[in-house]
Amino acid sequence: MKILKLGIPKGSLQAKTIELFHMAGFNIYLSDRSYFPTIDDTEIKVVLIRAQEMSRYVEEGVLDCGITGEDWILENNSDVKRLEEMLYAKRTLNPVRWVVAVRNDSKIKKISDLKGKRIATELLQYTKRYLKANKIDAEVEFSWGATEVKVKSELVDAIVELTETGESLRANDLKIIDTICTSTTKFIANKTEYKDEWKRKKMDYILLLLKGALEARGKVGLKLNVKKGNLDKILSLLPALKKPTISALTIEGWVACEVIVNEKEVREILPVLKENGAQGIIEYPLNKVIY
Repeated sequence: MKILKLGIPKGSLQAKTIELFHMAGFNIYLSDRSYFPTIDDTEIKVVLIRAQEMSRYVEEGVLDCGITGEDWILENNSDVKRLEEMLYAKRTLNPVRWVVAVRNDSKIKKISDLKGKRIATELLQYTKRYLKANKIDAEVEFSWGATEVKVKSELVDAIVELTETGESLRANDLKIIDTICTSTTKFIANKTEYKDEWKRKKMDYILLLLKGALEARGKVGLKLNVKKGNLDKILSLLPALKKPTISALTIEGWVACEVIVNEKEVREILPVLKENGAQGIIEYPLNKVIY
């Protein structure tokens, strides 16, 4: 039997990734100390790997594919195939930035002011390459964590840190002077293994279901009945993602209407639909939306 070796990110993305796979129809079971979860698909072998290392193992062929951030692909300078951006939406992971930050009272105002300075970061190799490309000679050291404290306590002159909104940096009296990269979560594949027809189809199949689950987040289905004479008015009120499905009812002069809408819009439009003649309104959850 052919097997697809799939890497799931261990750490902050782990729970949300497993939740996403569940929405896509895959049940992943994990014990507390296991790095080899089980999945209810006998053609997939799941391995838990830290996102920081994922692209390296995929590039080397230890894994056929995996989920990681663009930032760690850049850090490892990995030659992998990026199949899809897995933007998990606001409930999981938004795009994030790696930024250069200094104390608010620092004399460092721009990236060129870092010449001869000491910088701490977890994104070590990419930061070094970025500075070199900008012809800035600075000392860059690896940080195991608590990076913001190091610049606040003047152990270093600046940090390169991950941020989504910048709120944590501002709360620590730090200011951003530059963004060195923006990162989203990616589904990546080993370039050689992706040429294998069976593995490629299997990856594409997984991606189709994952994307369907992502598209379904924050959306619901609506069903309603309406008199034909009121149909145009009802259709003008529906914020449909696609054109509604209209079908005839056994009751003369009535039709059924079905549509996908954003969940946050439902509480506003339901009363209006009712006022304009809609009846038998049903709201139902969605697991996947595939266009």
